Amino acid sequence: MKMDFEKILGKCGDCHRYQFMLMALYGFLMFVVSRHYFAQSVISFVPVHWCYHPALEHRSFEDIARIYSQFASPSCTRLASIDADGGNATASSEPCVRWIYNYDYGFRSMNAELNWVCDSAYKARVGQSLFFVGSMCGTLVFGLLGDSIGRIKAMILANLCGFVGDSATIFAQSLVTFSVSRLVSGLAAEANSYLMYILALEYVSPALRNTGLNIIMSACYCLGMISASWQAVWVGEWRVFMAWSALPPLLVTLFYFLVQESAQWLVTRHDIDGAVLRLKRVANFNRREVSEEDFEQFRIHCKGQESASSCHSMQKQSKLMDALKTPRLRNRMIHVLVVFTIITLCYNTMSRNVEGQGISPFIMFTLFALTLPPSGLFQAQAQRSVGRKFTAVSSMVATGLMAAVCGILLSFWQQPSTPVLVTLALISRFGISVCTGATMQISAELVPTCVRSGILAVAHVAGAAFSFVSPFILHLDTYFRAASSIIICLLLFVSAWICLLVPETRNKKLPMSLAEGEQFGRGERMFDFLRRQQREADDDLSVEKNEKLMPE
Repeated sequence: MKMDFEKILGKCGDCHRYQFMLMALYGFLMFVVSRHYFAQSVISFVPVHWCYHPALEHRSFEDIARIYSQFASPSCTRLASIDADGGNATASSEPCVRWIYNYDYGFRSMNAELNWVCDSAYKARVGQSLFFVGSMCGTLVFGLLGDSIGRIKAMILANLCGFVGDSATIFAQSLVTFSVSRLVSGLAAEANSYLMYILALEYVSPALRNTGLNIIMSACYCLGMISASWQAVWVGEWRVFMAWSALPPLLVTLFYFLVQESAQWLVTRHDIDGAVLRLKRVANFNRREVSEEDFEQFRIHCKGQESASSCHSMQKQSKLMDALKTPRLRNRMIHVLVVFTIITLCYNTMSRNVEGQGISPFIMFTLFALTLPPSGLFQAQAQRSVGRKFTAVSSMVATGLMAAVCGILLSFWQQPSTPVLVTLALISRFGISVCTGATMQISAELVPTCVRSGILAVAHVAGAAFSFVSPFILHLDTYFRAASSIIICLLLFVSAWICLLVPETRNKKLPMSLAEGEQFGRGERMFDFLRRQQREADDDLSVEKNEKLMPE
């Protein structure tokens, strides 16, 4: 009897106690990742500020705002003199060296403490840019390490970098120290999350993979965003907040003693005994009895796969460059890379701006976070009902149309109200969240196990690199209000078209070796996923009719 990985995992348990623990740990990590990723945005919030003058010390913020309202640049204009009632004020030609801050909810941000505003505002942006440079480097390095030394070790190393970087940020006093600390912190920005995602993906059943991963990711990411914003308000000072944010990544080192290394990855590394050992531990944790005969059949199956010349020659390499030598798999990798890059660019363009909406950024953070659980539930239900491919394509088309309509509407409505701005931002955030989740899952399932970590690392790097274009896309709105929305719409349409070229992955055995990846989806045409859905609907209807006709 053929005993492949899917069958032996089913005997060991693919939806039991170990998988539920894995989901819980994945949720904790997504909570940590969310706080780590958005911590730099929280500490860089710029409160309303004005240039200091001794005559303003005992005035209310409303009076100060009224006095400065007569100047073109109220935040950076230094006053030479002010009359008693504040009706007349003259500007000085000297630059500001001290400011008055109206702290949002009393939170003293890094920009306010270090006076990185006005002419020094670029300093915070430099540090944030280097955070994304670190993200690109860390994603590539730890992704490749994940395919060479294992998922667990690479993930722990990435989180240690996050701990060191965030801890060093606490002591930053200059642009150099802040930039270096953010560069180190950025090394963990993406790698820690998708390495754990791959581990969970390879150990759980398809049903739990779809529903569990999506719901847990969205719910815990939401909680992380909300806790980051309101804990900052609670502690009131950015260094204390960074200390709280630095500690959780250190706890991820405990995963080494709780999470089993990927058995699929060990098989691709020809460590069959290591894979069997991990599977036995999973079975024991799940309290499942699996006979030695089943494990021996699994060994025979794996050795048979290795002995096949066509599979052996490709699996022996199991490196990223060797995947480029396989025509069909190479094309699919390019499709995954392009789609992932486009979706990441659109996500960062549409959802990273929480300031300038007319309300507190802390409130905007919370509202953005609250869109994640419903988007995760919607995505999970859609993928279970209509499949990965249909969910990805339809969400991209719908979000693209929604973005274009919103942009054109705002181009004719010159001064929209705050509720309108917030509502449109939340709708966009919901749509792009569904697109991002659907893209992440179908991308991971399309790539063979032996190069999954490396290929997804390259995709994350490309997405982060092209995200540097997002500020320039938004800048086009100064010339035409709907420019960025139309560009996002076109990009999402292109991404949807490319998704039509890849095969469906629902209810299919995922490829492990390069040979299996080359054969995956062979013969499937562009719109076959629609015909399959119709057949499944007809089968369900037929079963329902037969049940009604059966005598009681």
